[in-house]
Amino acid sequence: MLECGMQERDRVALRKTSAILCKEMVVDELLVQSLQAEDILTESMAESIMAQTTSQKRSWNLLLLLPKRGPRAFSTFCSALQDTKQQHLCDLLTQSPERDGMERSGERFVDPPPPLSTQEGIPAKRARTQESMEMSLDADSPITTPVLPCTHDFYLSHCQQSYRMSSSPRGFALVISNVTFDPCAAPDLDTRKGGEVDDEVLRKVFTELDYPVTVRRDLTAQGMRACIEAFCRRPEHQTVDSCVVCLLSHGVEGAIYGTDGQLLQLDWVFQAFDNAHCPLLQNKPKMFFIQACRGEEMDCGVEQIDGPARTCSPSCEQLDAGREGEGDAGSRPRGEVGRPRIKLPQRSDMICGYASLKGTAAMRNTKRGSWFIQELNTALRLRARDTHLADILVQVNRHIKEREGYAPGTAHHRCKEMSEFTSSLCKEFYLFPKYQPQY
Repeated sequence: MLECGMQERDRVALRKTSAILCKEMVVDELLVQSLQAEDILTESMAESIMAQTTSQKRSWNLLLLLPKRGPRAFSTFCSALQDTKQQHLCDLLTQSPERDGMERSGERFVDPPPPLSTQEGIPAKRARTQESMEMSLDADSPITTPVLPCTHDFYLSHCQQSYRMSSSPRGFALVISNVTFDPCAAPDLDTRKGGEVDDEVLRKVFTELDYPVTVRRDLTAQGMRACIEAFCRRPEHQTVDSCVVCLLSHGVEGAIYGTDGQLLQLDWVFQAFDNAHCPLLQNKPKMFFIQACRGEEMDCGVEQIDGPARTCSPSCEQLDAGREGEGDAGSRPRGEVGRPRIKLPQRSDMICGYASLKGTAAMRNTKRGSWFIQELNTALRLRARDTHLADILVQVNRHIKEREGYAPGTAHHRCKEMSEFTSSLCKEFYLFPKYQPQY
């Protein structure tokens, strides 16, 4: 088997010279592009490095990434230093006493194998298979670059055709993260190691985007239902412009597991926020992010919502129209919202990002969290300032796909799955981070 990471002598050389490298190395576009051209850095990694505000921070960010990028990373990095007229730093690395000592001793160091696979979607009593697993592979630490702010000119040029996003806070966010499952009630559901990283990443990024975040961990299916119902009823929704719901757990197509091994149907979740059941959020964008597998095995009832009835896409609006006689907005009480009764689709103004395609596994690292949440965090921090949310999710999809052949030249599992999203947005949806209109 090929070595899965950078050789120990190269790791030591980087670590011993890191102080000098951070002080003297120039990390510019040419150096980063050289590493990107050799598949040592992905596009999102390059963007996160160049987004750092100082040369020292860019250097430190790069040095943190390199040991995780496979056995070719060291030699390629040295070549890039030569190409950018930093030969003295290349010599410093290759002539390191620690490196020479290890080579003379004839020792061979091999990094430990990547963490074992952990399952994200396991139908009850079903043998575990590659297709039903959420794989846990090596990945990159979530970036902590501050959310880049929207500019005044960009806001003025896009606010007229976009959803109103000027309230402070922008809205409220709910994160439900199931990490530990009841070994008696759900013996087939493993602990989602790394899941606690995801909910903290989401809490931080949405807080910076001006969303007060409520994080609830390890809920049963009924507990999740009660938590979502309480969140939907919050009267404060009337004074804000949007909302966010993130669900992280094991799952199957159309549903996620509670810690008791019972399923919560995603169609019920979307219904709880539709125009009939959550009038305070009518005409306001609602974001959903689902980190769970979407395996092909389903319990009773899941097939009924597999397809248009499950999604928030225009095809789902056709289904809502078909149910108009029994559950449309006009047949329900107006509640406390002082608006005229305007005919609305049952389900609109929603966008939902899934960690994987229908019937496939999601990818999660047991120490650094899931690929989908990592990429979503990066894209929101770097791109929310000037990018439509649907385009952000397209970028997330592309970057997850780039992880195929992750850590080039190694024996890592090759990720063949991608994320996807559905949308019933009626306007353009920009988050306009850190911008407050002046009236």
